[in-house]
Parts: sequence; structure tokens; C-alpha cells
Amino acid sequence: METSEAAERFVRVWERGWAEHDVDALLELYAEDCVHRSMPFREPHRGRAELAAYLSWSFAEERVTDVRFSAPVVGRDGVAVAEFRVLAEEGGAPSTLAGCVFARFDAAGLAVETRDYWHTAEGHREPEGARFVV
Repeated sequence: METSEAAERFVRVWERGWAEHDVDALLELYAEDCVHRSMPFREPHRGRAELAAYLSWSFAEERVTDVRFSAPVVGRDGVAVAEFRVLAEEGGAPSTLAGCVFARFDAAGLAVETRDYWHTAEGHREPEGARFVV
């Protein structure tokens, strides 16, 4: 599978899967032995089982109202990057999570390595700048 096709599928499924907290749909995007880093200095989640546990934990207290991903930007060697923005409520308070995900795909179009960088803000808001596509 071409990287551009894998990356488009990745952001499309993540947008829906995050909004619905559909861990199973998200796991189908990843190779069995994937490595996911949720932040640069955290220990990585290795394999689908660890990723599933992390996603379930992340979604537990979150009530999502809207998820948007940008079109992915495709680079060399099976790598792509996309921005995301999530409007949610945690503990009854509105919050916004915005960041980007870097993904490397194998020949089958599965994510073998991903890394997120993200930030949160109180309230619901859009990230600044023209690059983010909603």
C-alpha cells in the first residue's frame, strides 16, 4: 500500500475512532508489534495489547464532542504526519487537545511506529495558524 493511502486511511479512522472511543477500529491500523509513543519522554507502548490498554485508559474520563484531523503530509520511507484537534469534556469542564502524530507505515499500510506531540487548553478553541485543516 502506498504511504499516502495508508496515511489517509489512518487519519480517517482515527477521526471517527477517537470520536466514538472505538479502540478496536484504531488497533486495526497498527502492526501487531507496533511501537507508540504518546509523548516524547514517556515509555513507549509496545504492541497492540499495550496500545489498547493506553487508549482505553486515555478514553476513560473523556467525553468527546468533536475530532478533526488535517490531511496528512507524506514524507520519505513510509512516514507521514498529521495535526489533530479534539474538543472534549473531562470532569465536566470543556477542554481542547491539539497536536500532531508522526506515523511510519509498513508495506501493508499498517502503522509500525507512531509518536504524538500534543498540548491541552481549557475551554474549546481552535489552534492558531493557517496550516491546520478542519
